[in-house]
Amino acid sequence: MELNQVKAIVTGGASGLGLAVARRLVGAGARVALLDIADDKGAAAVAELGAAASYVRTDVSDEAGVLAAVEQAHAAMGGLNVAVNCAGILGSGRVLGKDGPMPLKQFEGTVRVNLVGSFNVAKAAAARMQANEPGTDGERGVSVNTASVAAYEGQIGQCAYSASKGGVIGMTLPMAREFGRIGVRVMTVAPGLFHTPMVEGMPQAVYDSLAAQVPYPSRLGKPAEFADLVAFIVTNRYMNGTTVRLDAAIRLQPK
Repeated sequence: MELNQVKAIVTGGASGLGLAVARRLVGAGARVALLDIADDKGAAAVAELGAAASYVRTDVSDEAGVLAAVEQAHAAMGGLNVAVNCAGILGSGRVLGKDGPMPLKQFEGTVRVNLVGSFNVAKAAAARMQANEPGTDGERGVSVNTASVAAYEGQIGQCAYSASKGGVIGMTLPMAREFGRIGVRVMTVAPGLFHTPMVEGMPQAVYDSLAAQVPYPSRLGKPAEFADLVAFIVTNRYMNGTTVRLDAAIRLQPK
């Protein structure tokens, strides 16, 4: 699929990795709908991106809300052939913390946003994409999810987060196998340490310590580098059913 043919929904698209993806796609001639719950940031992003972008307030954990958002985005863009899931929360906390065991509500909340949210968006988007006219190789669409290297090497305090991201990786292959019959590819990216709004408030010493853990290049990843990989996945029809680590060779330590 050529990027100038893309009509994409991007969850978490108002900031961070999602906004970087939106910028990359719009810069190549695509249309995007940003699905997020940050209204002010969503408005600012649309103002930056221009007429090729729209914003739809969306809680990805709400099944009915996602279905409605996908329909609204489809109408705004006049189609839908790419879905990129970047919405997520950290949900950090020890299973056995100082105040006692982690409340199940906290664990469930992280899984609901990161894993169930990704599932909600992927299925709703694919249901709409299956009606598209097939392109080269019968392709009708592409779904790209975001996991994390924490799915492989979760640190102490990341049990809920790692479980949620491990679930995203786990559903990638079976979903890709099922969606092959409708010509929709499914891929996942597992980023390492990236410079996103979540790290911008860190003390410089902490930030530098994080960067020093990365083998090469010894820095945090740039959101544009994540966006470049997503763009490559969209354009390369032979990429399907797997997870790509984007991490500069980092392997997370226990803490």
